[in-house]
Amino acid sequence: MSQPLPPLNALRAFEATARHLSFSKAAEELHVTTAAVSHQIKGLEDYLGFTLFIRHSRSIELTDAAEQCLTLLSEGFDRIAAAVQTMREHVEVDTLNLWTTASFASKWLIPRLHRYSARFPNIDMHITSNVQLINLANGPETIDRLIRAHNADVVIRFGSGNYPAYEVDRLFDVEAVPLCSPRLLDATPYPLRSVTNLGHHTLLHDETDYRGRPAWSNWLARYPVDGVDVKRGLHFNHILMAMEAAIDAQGVLLGMDCLARGDIAEGRLCIPFDKRLPLEHAFHVVRPRATGRQYAIDGFVEWLLEETAQENAAISAG
Repeated sequence: MSQPLPPLNALRAFEATARHLSFSKAAEELHVTTAAVSHQIKGLEDYLGFTLFIRHSRSIELTDAAEQCLTLLSEGFDRIAAAVQTMREHVEVDTLNLWTTASFASKWLIPRLHRYSARFPNIDMHITSNVQLINLANGPETIDRLIRAHNADVVIRFGSGNYPAYEVDRLFDVEAVPLCSPRLLDATPYPLRSVTNLGHHTLLHDETDYRGRPAWSNWLARYPVDGVDVKRGLHFNHILMAMEAAIDAQGVLLGMDCLARGDIAEGRLCIPFDKRLPLEHAFHVVRPRATGRQYAIDGFVEWLLEETAQENAAISAG
């Protein structure tokens, strides 16, 4: 009779920590927190009845008992990975037809897709952007007709979320924030570190034709600033052009915070003053209630909700 095994997650946590001799690097590899790795290893030590690591103030080292089993355990995980790959090679490749906006795809989705592809290597994704998805009316009949016409399995769209015939999940709330190049923060003679200097800078307007988009007129109604003519500035019929103009220090854009986070993290954009305007609509993922290809659809939606949950948690934590 085979001996019972400890939890697989605990063994993975030990093996990764032993290879890196670091709890934090193991946590990064396993996409969990350092505390979670420490908890898994403590549970494994309790299960085995002996200590696996000698913990110093700034480092850790393997005990003799842990070092003896590390090689066998690493070989075991390699064999499991090889077995899983063999199984995957016998799985028929599936496809997923995703319909979304060009702005959401380029600014939020695509930078994260490598993690989806790693989890679902047997699914080929077809991503389509169409202006009809942006400016269609909120009526459920309209989106139903367009989804059927474009053979879409999943739709990600900014809107009300009122689509009764479909499964709908809200991804995250959206706020409108001022966005500009960091170069404008020290622009002379009017550095954009104070909202009072906004009137001395060009307003960039996203005039993409969709309901609920950020508008300077709404923002200024909430945060009045002297000397700002809301009708003046550079006007664009697509948010991606407006964001490129902001990155190029052409002016100040009122844009969606969720679409700018990547550019902010890379230092291409910044929020010069944190005066936010909550938007009524939000991004939602929409899919049929049941189809014959539920594995591909549910897998993508599950991954998408995990990604947005992690982002929401990180934002809440500051």
